Amino acid sequence: MRDPLATRKKTVPRSRRRAVWVVALSVLGAVLPPPAASAATVDTNASYVLVNRNSGKVLDVYGRSTSEGARIAQYARNDGAWQQWQFVDSGGGYYRIRSRHSNRVLSFPSTADRAGLVQTTDTGLTGQQFRLADSPGGYVRLLNRAGGKAVDVLDSSTADGAQVIQWPDTGGANQQWQLVRLGADTTPPTTPGNPRTSNLTCTRVTFSWSASADDVAVAFYDVYHDGQLMTSVPGTALSADLTVVPGATWGLYVNARDAAGNVSQASSTVTITVPQCQADTQPPTTPTGVTATASGTSVTVRWSPATDNIGVTGYEVLRDGVQVGSTSGAGATSFTDSGLASNTRYEYRVRARDAQANRSTPSTAVAVTTGGSCATALCSVTRVTTETDLPWGLATLPGGQVLFGRRDTFELVRLDPATGAKTVVGRVPNAAGTDGEGGVLGIALASDFTADPWVYVMHTSSTDNRVVRIRYTDGALAGAPQVLLTGIPRNKYHNGGRLRFGPDGKLYVATGDGQNGQWAQDRDNLAGKVLRIDRDGAVPSDNPFGTPVWSYGHRNPQGLAFDSQGRLWEQEFGNSVMDETNLIVRGGNYGWPACEGTTGDCDEPGFVAPKLTQPVADASCSGIAVVRDALYIACLRGARLYRAEISGESLTNVQQHLNGTYGRLRTVEPSADGGLWLTTSTRGDKDSIANNSRESILKVELGR
Repeated sequence: MRDPLATRKKTVPRSRRRAVWVVALSVLGAVLPPPAASAATVDTNASYVLVNRNSGKVLDVYGRSTSEGARIAQYARNDGAWQQWQFVDSGGGYYRIRSRHSNRVLSFPSTADRAGLVQTTDTGLTGQQFRLADSPGGYVRLLNRAGGKAVDVLDSSTADGAQVIQWPDTGGANQQWQLVRLGADTTPPTTPGNPRTSNLTCTRVTFSWSASADDVAVAFYDVYHDGQLMTSVPGTALSADLTVVPGATWGLYVNARDAAGNVSQASSTVTITVPQCQADTQPPTTPTGVTATASGTSVTVRWSPATDNIGVTGYEVLRDGVQVGSTSGAGATSFTDSGLASNTRYEYRVRARDAQANRSTPSTAVAVTTGGSCATALCSVTRVTTETDLPWGLATLPGGQVLFGRRDTFELVRLDPATGAKTVVGRVPNAAGTDGEGGVLGIALASDFTADPWVYVMHTSSTDNRVVRIRYTDGALAGAPQVLLTGIPRNKYHNGGRLRFGPDGKLYVATGDGQNGQWAQDRDNLAGKVLRIDRDGAVPSDNPFGTPVWSYGHRNPQGLAFDSQGRLWEQEFGNSVMDETNLIVRGGNYGWPACEGTTGDCDEPGFVAPKLTQPVADASCSGIAVVRDALYIACLRGARLYRAEISGESLTNVQQHLNGTYGRLRTVEPSADGGLWLTTSTRGDKDSIANNSRESILKVELGR
């Protein structure tokens, strides 16, 4: 079975650590640039992965078996030893192909059509010998000496686990293999230029760009909107036809990727606003049957569904004539308004909206009076201050004042909760934006901050993401930063960024995959990980792999929090299906990119399953905090705060609060008095432009 900890380790200097991965793609018939080896240039001292031209997947010892006769299949590339092959010269232009995992060689036990490829002990038989016949585009066909037939993926399958057989040599794409030499290419392509769109309709758009350059060749272009992968196309293509959503506003960009898996920095963003497919000026009907019920200082509003000539897409809830929340979907007909004043009368109305922002007239008002005390989880929410730049990282200073970072101005600010007064305490040197979500990200303070006053910061630079610490003296940052950890890959999105000190005194760091999912599985790369370091940047002796890596297989984690038992919880962005909340274990593999939440190839032995998943449309959550063993999750796209109770290793009694009340929520942190600090991220959070936001820092009083 597949051992998740058996991934090949490389001895590459940190400054040159690059992944050597290829994302599994179907590129039927595509002509890709020449690979690292051909029939004429194969190196018998090197190790290769063999990538099928039709499926984009690689030759793999099924089940990671070392047994005699184990079958050979194709599988998504992970560069494990069970996917690494060496070519042993047999003379006469033939080679035996030996597994680095089992030390056995590829073999056909007969010359019959459809005979399955297996691994056997190397005896030099002709069924174990293969000739490399060149194919157009730098591919090779593997022709067996015994029967003269080609190594072929059965039925041209693109599925993981598909059987590899022999078949008469037809030269088809499913018989062509790219020999990618491991460790031979560490230079990423240049950034694609001149991104542009054309032919925009309500369902499609053509996105184009100028070619990147690479020291070997560009193999693929990966097209994203707002951090979500939409499609990948061959390196010979300079455009992609994309499916879009009517009414959506998206930011499109593209990365270049070479055959070794090195990924460029992202292009600039092209913003599109997709038109609706049909004109609609008719508003929905007015919601009826509105009721409001108080429970302490919270009110639950319910109503009957409205109708529309095309379709209701959601509802807006008004308190005393001002919108305080919203729901999405025609069936979402309830809303809980939390953190209200006690013994106070409120009036609620509800209006329906459709996809083209037509709104019904508000419903008849219903009145309700709150109770005399808080009987729910959230008792009150107070806006302490507003911000023109994005408040991202936040930590509580001794005495109860707050230190937070402005992501795009690179400043740290001290906030007095009693007065709302703010003081800039300094600017983080060498910080840089990414025209996306980079900048000054997480901050953390150790428990003995008073005696040893260092402020720990994770920030993006012009070359990487890094962790530094800066002395805090007389209420200001003092001196040059001490750099603790460098070489964390950066990109427009997927920079991770959260810092958290554990009860063991170690600093934990959440890093994104740098928009290269395969880096998340490479334990010698710092991307897509939870890292653990000493306060001076040293690697603790009990880390599982002798590196800063504590867990891996993460896409873009931005939430870290410890519970009362000292266990680490993590919040992670999914791509388009599921976000996930994980309980982090030492050395654990959390499955990305093979597995997103509980979707994809999640049955891989050793993958650690999430404790909670949330649909991306209702979540896209960033920060988490634990107070009295309740986990609070701040969500951006979902514009809500989840609360879940920690029960053993499970999360139970999951509730939603502040749904749409304050917009996109970025950071949640415990406050000194047992409540929460909460920051918004509603404008300007997908660029690096300073002071183009309109945000709030909120103080939340908690109840039960």
